[in-house]
Amino acid sequence: MDASSSRAGADRLGPAALRILVVDDEPGIVEFLRAGLVYEGNDVTVAHDGRTGLRLAQGERFDLAILDLMLPELDGQEVCRALRDGGSDLPILMLTALRETDDKIAGLDAGADDYLTKPFSFDELLARIRAVLRRRGRAPPALIHVGGLTVDLDAREARCDGAVIDLTPIEFSLLALFMRHPRRVFSRPTLVNRIWGFDHVGETNAVDVHISNMRRKLGSAHRHWIRTVYGVGYCLRTDDDPVPAAG
Repeated sequence: MDASSSRAGADRLGPAALRILVVDDEPGIVEFLRAGLVYEGNDVTVAHDGRTGLRLAQGERFDLAILDLMLPELDGQEVCRALRDGGSDLPILMLTALRETDDKIAGLDAGADDYLTKPFSFDELLARIRAVLRRRGRAPPALIHVGGLTVDLDAREARCDGAVIDLTPIEFSLLALFMRHPRRVFSRPTLVNRIWGFDHVGETNAVDVHISNMRRKLGSAHRHWIRTVYGVGYCLRTDDDPVPAAG
């Protein structure tokens, strides 16, 4: 059986945790998806070929399947069509390196709920997952509150003490990541991987520029909440939080 399962520690799994099936044969993308989804508190099962993915999807309960188009044994369209022909309503997000419109239409016609073209950032993946689940009435809560800061993941809007903050897309993604994981220290390479994508090529000091701009927009009352952990990276810590340990 070409499949494996990973899950977050018990302290990270909560009411919004999802059981997600990832079906992809590219090791780099599999690890990018597995590590990020598990860190977000989800239970992830991985299959590396279409036949195994179909068997798992038919035999177990999942909240979502992330399905690559180009797979050995059975391709993504064949897996998707077999599930729909069998009466499955499993939400399916299809991945592809192909950009042709006809390929995307064929995947949607086979029963996929949405399409995501490689390469993509983890933040874009989370947004697509939320959109698919929202259309199915299964989306987790969209609002995150930390002190006087609020982010709305669906509207991609941030507020500071009730006032809207004019953030760029990168700044919003950084703030949302910090707020999903307060007190967690993120290294610069980890932030690049999570925000720009697993295959991004560039300098990590771009992170410093975006965080500097974000701090300025948060204002004097909250800018210092985005803490620099020297030699490691950044974290969000309110005035009431203890000093974090790097990890």
